[in-house]
Amino acid sequence: MTSFRVTRVRIKNYRSIGSCNVELGPLTFLVGPNGSGKSNFLDALRLVADSLRTSLDHSLRDRGGIAEVRRRSTGHPRNFSLRLDFSSPQLSGHYAFEVSSREGGEYAITREECKAEIASMESPQIWYRIERGKLVDSSESRIPAITDDRLLLVSLSGDPKFRPIYDGLSEMGFYNLNPDSIRELQSPDAGDLLLRDGGNIASVLGRMERRYPEAKKRIEQYLSTVVPGVESVYRKPLGPKETLEFRQRVEGGEHSWRFSAANMSDGTLRALGVLVALFQIPPGAPSIPLIGVEEPEIALHPAAAGALRDALFEASDTKQIIASSHSTELLDTSDILPEHLIAVDAQGGTTLLSRPDPAGIEALRQKLYTAGELLRINQLVPEPVAVKPQSAQMQLFEINS
Repeated sequence: MTSFRVTRVRIKNYRSIGSCNVELGPLTFLVGPNGSGKSNFLDALRLVADSLRTSLDHSLRDRGGIAEVRRRSTGHPRNFSLRLDFSSPQLSGHYAFEVSSREGGEYAITREECKAEIASMESPQIWYRIERGKLVDSSESRIPAITDDRLLLVSLSGDPKFRPIYDGLSEMGFYNLNPDSIRELQSPDAGDLLLRDGGNIASVLGRMERRYPEAKKRIEQYLSTVVPGVESVYRKPLGPKETLEFRQRVEGGEHSWRFSAANMSDGTLRALGVLVALFQIPPGAPSIPLIGVEEPEIALHPAAAGALRDALFEASDTKQIIASSHSTELLDTSDILPEHLIAVDAQGGTTLLSRPDPAGIEALRQKLYTAGELLRINQLVPEPVAVKPQSAQMQLFEINS
């Protein structure tokens, strides 16, 4: 199992999400129709990772500014809040922050809080809380300078006590694979990890062939099941650029034929991108703790959904996986249990997220229906009680002032 896990996510006033409070397991399927808000949930998690890896300012600007991120509703909320609970064999706790909008598109971090218990330390608890740019409480005698536009956890990433929290949250990876980005000629990339759109996949596969040949072989095994006939895929240099070369069996041919990425279908390229995202770091190597994949089944033949689902399950043995989907074929197995599912719906422009309603849970537990069958008959819906407005009651911050 992965060593660092996000166990619960609480969101308030982020894009279309008024409030949500959901648990995450090793493998989670976000299931709901197009436009229901599945991508907004994943984007909230990605905002946390981006803000720690770069800066909050960069993350908000990349999304069009805070006006495009905070929820638009009749209540006109001027802030949004995110909280991620986490656990690992060494520590457990939570990290949360609230961002408020100001005039002219400006913003300020109005609250930030981190609290954890560390199993291997003499003083096992660490914490801090900031309100409106001022330190309210902390376990640490010395804290770096605080400003209302930068997250303190970034400054504390050099502290061995807070570093595992920073690493676990900042190294989450999120993917929305673009076949055009995978297909076009790519510039060599020295980074170890696949880019969000797959635009450096040739470099990543080349490094995998050198460093992790067994992981690359596993990708090719799944790819040959998803796309019958494809035997292997390689990085191919082309002057200052590079691309992918596929080797495929052709009936009557003595040897495999070679095809460039430009000749492969969108479904094949997306499937390869999803598989590389899932297996780019093999067990035993420094890993991405959580991977989010948007609509992995898009452009795939329905018959390939089973192989892709198997890959998601296998990857979840070593890292946490979240996949958004509205594919009945991908979910059409009794192996998907209620704890694997978060049902997503939209009412009046507001996203609702929770575990499936009691009727759906009972049908899954008794194996009367698969999740795919429930989705097909529009019975995979959020639990009504869980999605009632709860913004005022939902607790994101715990440390007393």
